[in-house]
Amino acid sequence: MALEWLKKDDKLKDHGLFDDSHFGKDAPTLVYEERPVLDEKGQAVPGICSAWIWLNNPSQYNSYNTEMVKGMVAGFQKASSDRRVVAAVLTAVGDKAFCSGGNTAEYASYYARRPNEYGEYMDLFNAMVDGILNCKKPVICRVNGMRVAGGQEMGMACDITVSSDMAIYGQAGPKHGSAPDGGATDFLPWFLSMEDAMFNCISCEPWSAYKMKSKGLITKAVPVLKKDGQWLRNPLVRTDYVDDGEIVYGEPVPSDKLAAAKALVAECKTDFELLDKEVNALIWKFTNLFPHCLIKSIDGIRGKKKFFWDQMKVPNRHWLAANMNHEAYLGFSAFDAKKATGKDVIDFVRYRQLVAEGHVFDEDFAEQVLAKPK
Repeated sequence: MALEWLKKDDKLKDHGLFDDSHFGKDAPTLVYEERPVLDEKGQAVPGICSAWIWLNNPSQYNSYNTEMVKGMVAGFQKASSDRRVVAAVLTAVGDKAFCSGGNTAEYASYYARRPNEYGEYMDLFNAMVDGILNCKKPVICRVNGMRVAGGQEMGMACDITVSSDMAIYGQAGPKHGSAPDGGATDFLPWFLSMEDAMFNCISCEPWSAYKMKSKGLITKAVPVLKKDGQWLRNPLVRTDYVDDGEIVYGEPVPSDKLAAAKALVAECKTDFELLDKEVNALIWKFTNLFPHCLIKSIDGIRGKKKFFWDQMKVPNRHWLAANMNHEAYLGFSAFDAKKATGKDVIDFVRYRQLVAEGHVFDEDFAEQVLAKPK
């Protein structure tokens, strides 16, 4: 050959930044798993795989603590740089929650009144969202249960969502002392109408998977309840469209039918067979596309989300840190003390009365708005 004099180093380089310590046996709250790619017949395809990143804190609704966030940064970088990986799947252990957001126990016990420390934490959180948005593989969010607060934010950073139809979606920040500035205020207006984005962001009202599907926030909602070998759609929500001229698709069933719906749910088994089938079908679809054309197309769409995320993530980081000396201190303290007090929020009316009186934000202020132990 004419270019034989050019020597080629054929030893492949490792572009990974992290070892496996973030998701090995010493870090059980974040699991990184390689799964085979399955063809249309369900047969494993040799030489390639998918990367499944599992949140593993089901006893606390898969809320993430500092170490889990670090693990997700490492996990997405690992998936991104692995030549064998076709797609990354972000999911969670259990059947109740995908993720309920940040770990409020850690927030209340460590980060409250330590704004510098929380700023450092937010740098990690931002790196996690960046890791999802910059992953050079398609990212599927496999939602096995509630996706709220920071869980909703990391989910919206993913490319495609396939959901259990029992899942609920929403934000919680204004109710518990924060603003959903980990992505919700940036991403929601891209997914929903401006008014739906506004209401969903500030109402702290949970919306069903079917409602989110009808509004375009997620790609698919599939049944996960099985009774006597038959699949049942979520009995807790309406799946018809019009009632007295109002669209009710995905809204809760009427209160007089709620008890019967809950009883029916209790008679069912949860089975994620259809959910996993949809995820595997997506991975197989991605497998049969040119990988560089695929990720260029994905990055082209991600760029619109990234534009507003990149504009606001730094100022939001500083505000969220400063807020740990203010409303977040009260909100997370109240939520963390709910077992002792029976109440997970502050006395909002008294809070507003104290503000109207020009009361200094001090220990006496906090004492007046936080619930007392029972």
